[in-house]
Amino acid sequence: MNIPERLRHYIDGRLTDSADGATFEVLAPATNAVYRTAAAGGPADIEAAVTAARRAFDTGPWPRLADRERARILVRIADGVEARDRELASMESFDTGLPITQATGQARRAAENFRFFADLIVARSDQAYKVPGRQLNYVNRKPVGVAGLITPWNTPFMLESWKLAPALASGCTVVLKPAEFTPLSASLWADILAGAGLPDGVFNLVNGIGEVAGDALVKHPAVNLISFTGETTTGRLIYRNASSHLKALSMELGGKSPALVFADADLDAALDSTLFGVFSLNGERCTASSRILVEQSVYDEFVTRFAARAEAIKVGDPADPATEIGALVHPEHYERVMGYVDIGRGEAKLVAGGARPEHLPAGNYLSPTVFADVPVTARIFQEEIFGPVAALTPFRTEDEAVELANAVKYGLAGYVWTNDLRRAHRVADRLDAGMVWINSHNVRDLRSPFGGVKASGLGHEGGYRSLDFYTGEQAVHVTLGDVHTARFGAGGYDERDPYFSAARRP
Repeated sequence: MNIPERLRHYIDGRLTDSADGATFEVLAPATNAVYRTAAAGGPADIEAAVTAARRAFDTGPWPRLADRERARILVRIADGVEARDRELASMESFDTGLPITQATGQARRAAENFRFFADLIVARSDQAYKVPGRQLNYVNRKPVGVAGLITPWNTPFMLESWKLAPALASGCTVVLKPAEFTPLSASLWADILAGAGLPDGVFNLVNGIGEVAGDALVKHPAVNLISFTGETTTGRLIYRNASSHLKALSMELGGKSPALVFADADLDAALDSTLFGVFSLNGERCTASSRILVEQSVYDEFVTRFAARAEAIKVGDPADPATEIGALVHPEHYERVMGYVDIGRGEAKLVAGGARPEHLPAGNYLSPTVFADVPVTARIFQEEIFGPVAALTPFRTEDEAVELANAVKYGLAGYVWTNDLRRAHRVADRLDAGMVWINSHNVRDLRSPFGGVKASGLGHEGGYRSLDFYTGEQAVHVTLGDVHTARFGAGGYDERDPYFSAARRP
């Protein structure tokens, strides 16, 4: 793994330090040792990046290329990602604490995102509407302009690709602000994108603290839209700061997603998927099934089996292929998660985990933690923890299950486990969630909408919805026949004018 001596910005085709020389330290989650410093972007660096992106959009070739030409470059980007998948996975695991096997999967998904949007931009069709013999109306879709992309630290490289691919496919130029906890894998984008033939200025990257670099990006008047993935409090702040410039916003925010397990479900499959859903990616995933609601008649059995499986999960070095849960991303986040564990001890019954594994005295490690008999009023039921912590709660009826599922401010995902087909669809329809999986964990179809309701977000991306977000619509109307217009100042109306005729009808 080749880590640069310093993680720098990438602006207008050049690696650069911050204008004021500011830096911040980057920690390795497995040890909390400082392994590098990164350039800490400020308003001057954001200004330089946005200026480069604006120039590339206004005068450069990228927005004016045919969709097929942009698609070819996106395919080369995907090839470049796949060619470095081992290096990417190592960097991602080292920088985030994710187990190496799961980091490898994220690298592959990043490449697939570029291939998918390369195909989609070529397949996209424009709408046309005809009034036979009189008018043709058609719709142009044009790139919006400069896109500000602000990404989280849980699966950084993959989520960066999820925003970069549709933005670039649409013809936008971009300024990426990666999460300050995990800037390492983002440093590879410059080389990959330039090697694929992306013109200078189309992609720009500014590292830095969200409250400084991210804030300057959101507030910059020449940035046309913001795509943000992160927690809800930050999303609300971005919403306020973007409003003065009426920027387009897409925000995928926090979650506290329920899994509803009915007594007739395949309990073995439900156990596998709910365990994976809350403990994979170290529990640091927005769609985690962190609230598991189980029908009373099978609740005790489910709790016993779930806790036993959680106790058997291997917690260890992220670089070890046998590791199932690695280190949480940063000591600040680790302390936050441990704070919720302490809160949970006073709210519910701890049945597994709750402490640092004895064999891992250093780093941000937490054993998979399971609370049972969690009441709806508990903070560990209501609030997003974003760590390997599960809350189990019983229900007696379908109505109670839905009521419990919807009893939080979030509405990102939901999971329904039952072999009753009618109930499965009925319950899915009643859940306040942007996405629902039936008898499955979170399996993504890139064509489908991704996003939440309530405090979990604003707007949906995925498939054509992503291309719609990064482009604007222009309606063009062409008259095909004779023009019949009311002749103001020339002696009255032409009765062949359809508007005049309609106005005269009783």
